[in-house]
Amino acid sequence: MCSIIGYIGHRLTAESVKPYFDRTISRGPDMSRIISIPGGFLGFHRLAIMGLTEMGMQPFVRENTAVVCNGEIYGFRAIRERLQKQGYIFHSDSDCEILLPLYEQKGTEMFRDLDAEFAMILFDGKSLVAARDPIGIRPLYYGYDEDGQIIFASEPKNLVGLCAKIMPFPPGHYYKDGKFVCYRDMSTPAYHCTDDLETACCRIREKLTTGIEKRLDADAPVGFLLSGGLDSSLVCAVAARVSKKPIRTFSIGMDIDAIDLKYARQVADYLGADHTEVIITKDDVLEALPHVVALLGTYDITTIRASIGMYLVCKYIHEHTDLRVLLTGEISDELFGYKYTDFAPSAEEFQKEAEKRIRELHMYDVLRADRCISVNSLEARVPFGDLDFVEYVMALDPEMKRNHYGKGKYLLRHAFEGDYLPYDILMREKAAFSDAVGHSMVDDLKAYAEEQYTDAEYEHRRKAYSFAQPFTRESLLYRELFERYYPGQAEMVRDFWMPNKSWAGCDVKDPSARVLSNYGDSGK
Repeated sequence: MCSIIGYIGHRLTAESVKPYFDRTISRGPDMSRIISIPGGFLGFHRLAIMGLTEMGMQPFVRENTAVVCNGEIYGFRAIRERLQKQGYIFHSDSDCEILLPLYEQKGTEMFRDLDAEFAMILFDGKSLVAARDPIGIRPLYYGYDEDGQIIFASEPKNLVGLCAKIMPFPPGHYYKDGKFVCYRDMSTPAYHCTDDLETACCRIREKLTTGIEKRLDADAPVGFLLSGGLDSSLVCAVAARVSKKPIRTFSIGMDIDAIDLKYARQVADYLGADHTEVIITKDDVLEALPHVVALLGTYDITTIRASIGMYLVCKYIHEHTDLRVLLTGEISDELFGYKYTDFAPSAEEFQKEAEKRIRELHMYDVLRADRCISVNSLEARVPFGDLDFVEYVMALDPEMKRNHYGKGKYLLRHAFEGDYLPYDILMREKAAFSDAVGHSMVDDLKAYAEEQYTDAEYEHRRKAYSFAQPFTRESLLYRELFERYYPGQAEMVRDFWMPNKSWAGCDVKDPSARVLSNYGDSGK
């Protein structure tokens, strides 16, 4: 991960903004640079992943243009070779050095053509252009100074104190000449695929495998978060097949009732992985809570719960290994279904819910993975977010993706039947990550929140918030912690992540799948 910032205006200077920019120096601890551009500045904190020499340091400058990009451009070597044949000269092995020549050739059409996860700010010789990948895997936020001039930065914490209102840059958009323009909407299928089930599963396997393999390309060491559930296990299984040495995997669990540690160990043993278990306690969880809310920039219940374990395992990796890149299993549920989408009353409703979840990913699971990993000076790569893969799965007949098989996410499971994973792992119904770290972790958080407020205090204090009003003591605790670090910025997040309450069986008051009637043997 890296951190970027960009501004053109009269109110702010590079010197005045540097303390705000340095709030995210953990995203890029290797080297920092802020350069002047006409009327403003571009800044970059670097985490070296591709092109490890100093020549790969940004901003990249070409004639009167400049760019900073937090991203990975897949297939960049072929693009660079083509550009070299056209006379362009490159000075590093960084994937992002191709961006200015590409923009020179294609302008804003470049964004649509990139196979990448990225956030970038580009000075085109006259003004700032900014863009974000279609899923929103890499973060970008914006706000306006007192003169109404826009400023972009990687995280909202960079803008607290600089802007009255901070908002997420919309995924799949670019900003130019004062307007946000959608260049690619991944939530709306570009076509309708009529593949039958077996064909679909074959293509799912092929496309996901390609998405995993391309994310193994790094000049820095790569590792894997392995929960023991389907998604992370598949990422590890494919990677293990193509890696020349044992992959390095990491799992986390509570000291008394970690559900998934044994399954993660079973997967790691099957794959011959170099596996590490990280054990945490109730005290670790409660001590981490304020820091986790501060690094996340959210008050959402399920995001905070799931982030505690993820943050702590990444903290361990940062402190005890030389790894720089982590592959994770996010974005599978949004595509293939959650436990609660078993209650979808129709294929149309299933599809609408999937589209909603893809549009909002950048505020929930993707935000969690980015912040928990990047705050520990690591880079997240998310194979299930591969653009070709997402586009294909979203285009499949939603009736095929509904649970008609007695097994959630059947298409994904069936696609990898064989010797990728033990059959009982492939077909196991997994608990939500926050529950799987240990049911006691969520119970400890709830109990801690209950202790913070009397009935009268709870009712009085939650009513102070008209937007996304807290509805449990736990949600009030998280909101008050959020307001401590991001005062008045609650609208950065759309609302609480919850099952679709309009569906029968989903009108619940807790986001955990544990409260659903179909939870069954999940997480056992």
